[in-house]
Amino acid sequence: MSKDLFSNYARAYAKYRPGYPIELFEYILSFVENKTTAWDCATGNGQAAAVLSGYFEKVIATDISEAQLKNAVQKNNIFYQMSPAEKTPFADNSFDLITVATAYHWFDHLAFYNEATRVGKNNAVIAIWVYSKLHTNDEFLNKLYKHFYEKIINPFWEVERKFVDENYETVTFDFKPLPSKIFYSNHQWAKDQFKGYIETWSAVQKYKKLNGESPLLQIAEELDKSWPDNEIKEISFSIPLRIGRIKKKLPSPKGEY
Repeated sequence: MSKDLFSNYARAYAKYRPGYPIELFEYILSFVENKTTAWDCATGNGQAAAVLSGYFEKVIATDISEAQLKNAVQKNNIFYQMSPAEKTPFADNSFDLITVATAYHWFDHLAFYNEATRVGKNNAVIAIWVYSKLHTNDEFLNKLYKHFYEKIINPFWEVERKFVDENYETVTFDFKPLPSKIFYSNHQWAKDQFKGYIETWSAVQKYKKLNGESPLLQIAEELDKSWPDNEIKEISFSIPLRIGRIKKKLPSPKGEY
């Protein structure tokens, strides 16, 4: 079943996690035939659901974290509820689109495939995507980030993190494939935003729980020297997308065997 690794810092997650580029949504929607109902699974604070609400009559957004849902974006046509990805209360053939934003790697993939196939309409689109590692316009900061990621925090990631590092290329995704694509998300960040984002990582929270302090302290001096408080830096994420269609096993016409 899905893992809940974010309830304890849902407010920080809502504040510091960056959004996704509109081009990603436009690409996904270009394959969607009807825009009646979408399901944003593992919605977190509703970043993807908020965008989808502008295109669909209704968006159902689920998460296993009550704390995340309490901090979610509110729209008149978004309906939030607690539910695991792999077992939902929804009727068969309910959704035209199913999305999973930066959460699919935590799922039981076979169980989710079966559930998505059940609740999705035949030919419905399913799209999963994830933030990759960030890159900045400052080479020293890039090296510092790489050191922090690979040498300090790497042992504290859950095993599923490997799918993120592999850009979702190796994750099981058994839906009928549509053309995958990589998108880019660009931001102008102050140092506090950068640090706040890193503090939302599940590995950082695990480190803090085990060691009683933030791992960011290990790079704090170098970070402060290289990044004045009032300076803005360009931050970029690559966002690999996997996309496909749900194909049902339809019954044979009456009289055929």
